[in-house]
Amino acid sequence: MRLRIARGALYASVSLGAVLGAPMAAFAQQLPSENEIVVTAQRRDQSLQDVPITVTTFGAEEIREARIQEVQDVVARTPGLNFDAFPSGQPRLTVRGVGSSDRGAAGDPSAGVFLDEVYLGRPAMIAFDAFDVARIEVLKGPQGTLYGRNVVGGAINIIPSRPELDVFGAALEGTFGDYDRQEAAGFLNVPLGDMAAIRASGSIRTHEGYADNVTTGGELDDQDTRSARLQFLLEPTGTLRFSLSADSTADRASGPAKHVVALDAGDPLSGFWSIDTGRDTGASEYDGRQDRDTWGVRGQAVWDLPAFSVNYLGAYREVNYEVGYDFDGGPRNPAARISIGGGNLEAGSMTSHELRFVSPSDSRIDWVIGLYAYDADTRRDDILDLAIPDFDGSFDFSDGGTEGLLLTEIYHQNADVESRAVYADATFPITERANITAGVRYTEDEKSYSVDNLDSDATFRANESFSVANRASWDAVTWRIGADYHFTEDHMIYAMISRGFKSGGFQETPENALDASTPFDPEYATQYEIGTRSAFLDGRVIWNNTLYTMNYEDLQVRETSGLNIFTANADATINGYETLLRWIAGAGFELSASYAYTDATFDSYVLPSADYSGNRLTRTPEHKVTLSPSYTLGFGSGAELEFAVDYQYESDIWDDASNSSTEFRDATHFLDARAVYTSPQGHWSLALWGKNLTDELTRTHQATFLGANFASYNPPPTYGATLRWNY
Repeated sequence: MRLRIARGALYASVSLGAVLGAPMAAFAQQLPSENEIVVTAQRRDQSLQDVPITVTTFGAEEIREARIQEVQDVVARTPGLNFDAFPSGQPRLTVRGVGSSDRGAAGDPSAGVFLDEVYLGRPAMIAFDAFDVARIEVLKGPQGTLYGRNVVGGAINIIPSRPELDVFGAALEGTFGDYDRQEAAGFLNVPLGDMAAIRASGSIRTHEGYADNVTTGGELDDQDTRSARLQFLLEPTGTLRFSLSADSTADRASGPAKHVVALDAGDPLSGFWSIDTGRDTGASEYDGRQDRDTWGVRGQAVWDLPAFSVNYLGAYREVNYEVGYDFDGGPRNPAARISIGGGNLEAGSMTSHELRFVSPSDSRIDWVIGLYAYDADTRRDDILDLAIPDFDGSFDFSDGGTEGLLLTEIYHQNADVESRAVYADATFPITERANITAGVRYTEDEKSYSVDNLDSDATFRANESFSVANRASWDAVTWRIGADYHFTEDHMIYAMISRGFKSGGFQETPENALDASTPFDPEYATQYEIGTRSAFLDGRVIWNNTLYTMNYEDLQVRETSGLNIFTANADATINGYETLLRWIAGAGFELSASYAYTDATFDSYVLPSADYSGNRLTRTPEHKVTLSPSYTLGFGSGAELEFAVDYQYESDIWDDASNSSTEFRDATHFLDARAVYTSPQGHWSLALWGKNLTDELTRTHQATFLGANFASYNPPPTYGATLRWNY
């Protein structure tokens, strides 16, 4: 019986061993059978049920049929993973309660995203189209020796489909839907003789805005995204492989629709605002823009020698990002005398090099030794506009400002980052059923940072004008140690302790020269995890469980005080449990269900003006449930008709460490569904789909300042049809 690993919303929460995988018992050293799900997150083929730390994976078929296209689609289907759009071009990821809100030039994400093994060091670089992607894997917990820069919370790995040497392949896909949705995507794989191949893929995705701007007559929350990828593979011998790839993504969109969803009664400025909670409309003074261009090149060489393999990976990436919109969404109160807007301009580049020496596949001890170098250069402007209209209520500044007052505050940020690391990781078989894994990494980061606000008309967040340059460095030794034991071929238990590190940084919008020159401390997290992996009924039932606790030291927390945003350090403890049940019942029925419990609280978080110790961490639901039943009807001709439903529940969330009532998100229930007809030979398919069928309304981002809580909403219900042709 063949496991269809990507029918419906299929979650595979499993474990990964050493960086290149752990040797299992003698019965597990063979290649996985066709009944097993195979991943290469550790850069070799392995059964998901055989290796010890938790990962959730999505295969190519599931990505396509469930319309997993962007990082937020991955988040919606992954227990223990959460996402916040701030705005959508600068996503903030949280894994098991661990995340970072710092978007400044000298800040780093706590949860990393890797595109084809290349670290995307800036939030604005996280732009990819999941078309022609072989697999997406979400690794949870500190990744001390796994991928590139040390990631303290977890990682999302996007693995594109590779060029194939022995087959010509092609596919085209078109989608039409409401909100004038029009999408086209395709790929072409061409062998070049016996030793080389190229693969080209691209997509265009557009839709009109989800909200009408009643002020300008324009639209908000629209999309126009164009992506392309070109790969070349050369295998001159059976032991030598070269690959070269280039990719690009261009986004053009209006600003998000912002709404006043609550008033801060304790702030006298609350009288400037009136409640506006309608998702379908906005009242921004201008439509705004969210424009992003990001591209990169990647080269890899692998040479298999008798004693070890040499693997070199080098990459270069750039991003240019411009966002500007009306932060308050337009005051509907005619007596209002204030309007807030602004945005960011960012230009960044990064270069990374990684050299690995890896044990051969027949080695009794699996080991890897690596060197890693990462350099990044980021130039970022943070802009805040404060407009005070004329007494007739207009915001017309065309006459040079006599019809009102427009004041602009600009922070110019420049940051250069140098990161160097050396690491080693090995898995030692103790018996045919037991293994021990141990790894260590030394990391040294140095940041040069300059910031000034000298081009500002006025200072709202700062209390003085300044220009400051500073440099700081941090180093750390991180490690992991664990063991696993296989009771039988289908049942395994493991334990793993891992420690992660993220370097310190500098304030994004400091209040004064002292704040600008004072770095905040690095983060450290130590996770203790135990888990079981079990398969029943020849793999038709999978039940995996994970229990963990994480001690977090100097967590970098982003706080808002009035208009000022700053980063402070806190200590926290995160306890959690995750479970995955997958059941292939037969007769066309399948079910996948997952649950994540996350208890994330501050042990100590004391600010000059408040004590948040004991509060819940931000953007982390205590409970998250996903259910994905599906039924596939087979016809005598070989055609199939699949019906699938994806349900997601998240309990309530606090968006601010203060756990104040104005920044609270109620529990949410999301329901998606699809019907997919596939022709007898699989050459074409037609999918009818709908998302957010229950018209759930929730805030994807919110912030409280100047007397009001300003928020953005999730998309409304959307529907469409996708026709796909495969060669």
